[in-house]
Amino acid sequence: MARRRPRGRDISGIVLLDKPLGMTSNAALQRVKRLFNANKAGHTGSLDPLASGLLPICLGEATKISSYLLDSDKAYSGTCKLGVTTTTADAEGEILEQKPVAEYSPQQITDVLAKFTGTIEQIPPMHSAIKQGGQPLYKLAHQGIEVERQARTIHIHELRAIRLEGDELEIDIRCSKGTYVRTLAEDIGRELGCGAHLNRLRRTKVGPFMLDSAIELEALEQLAEQGFEELDRQILPIEEALADWPEVQLTENSAFYLCRGQAIQVPQAPTGGLVRLSANQRFLGIGEILDDGRVAPKRLLKSG
Repeated sequence: MARRRPRGRDISGIVLLDKPLGMTSNAALQRVKRLFNANKAGHTGSLDPLASGLLPICLGEATKISSYLLDSDKAYSGTCKLGVTTTTADAEGEILEQKPVAEYSPQQITDVLAKFTGTIEQIPPMHSAIKQGGQPLYKLAHQGIEVERQARTIHIHELRAIRLEGDELEIDIRCSKGTYVRTLAEDIGRELGCGAHLNRLRRTKVGPFMLDSAIELEALEQLAEQGFEELDRQILPIEEALADWPEVQLTENSAFYLCRGQAIQVPQAPTGGLVRLSANQRFLGIGEILDDGRVAPKRLLKSG
């Protein structure tokens, strides 16, 4: 039986998309994939339809490193609506309770936010994609079923109040993967004594990538009308996703053996962990430092 040829262009790299409000991450991914006519694409962590901001789209071989971007730290800008709690901890849910909002001093806000900075335990919301018994929690929530969830350890690197006007508290947050900002907003409201939900969220950073380098979907569509040459200028090299990783430079001889699955000895290599591999200015993929100090292939690109 003849092998089916892949549909679309064989292109690889990363597109930094500024996802619009009201669109799912998968819908945004499919739009970008069609615009580039790429044969393969994936994103690096969902944003809810009510959230906007940075959504790196991996094309072709870049999908091999998408999970590492998924695991990287993120940054967000969000607004907490004080005095109102909802069923989903965001503006999409039904109102559960309303309370008056006191006049909080800047120091009171700072003190409350400090309680959620550092390593903390967070219980995932029912309206999330986490699976329990093979069922996503949000499907159970839509059936009116609430189940016990295990707390997860997350790390809040930084949590700052940017603006407090009336019943709106704007915050900036830098956090580890797996952090639910709407749960954080709900917990902040509970600590303040008035309750809260998240009514705006914008992702500003994923790993080494910043929102100010992203392009809006409408702008991408306009570039697509000019042809692939203009559109492809938006594609970043795959290795930029690992810009903050230690790099191991290989000789062509060492690269030959490593690309055939062999662990190799590299002078002055890091003592442990994952590294990005290159040879003669060519990105090969991801390597892992073994206990004996050798460098082993972990995730290699076809071009390697």
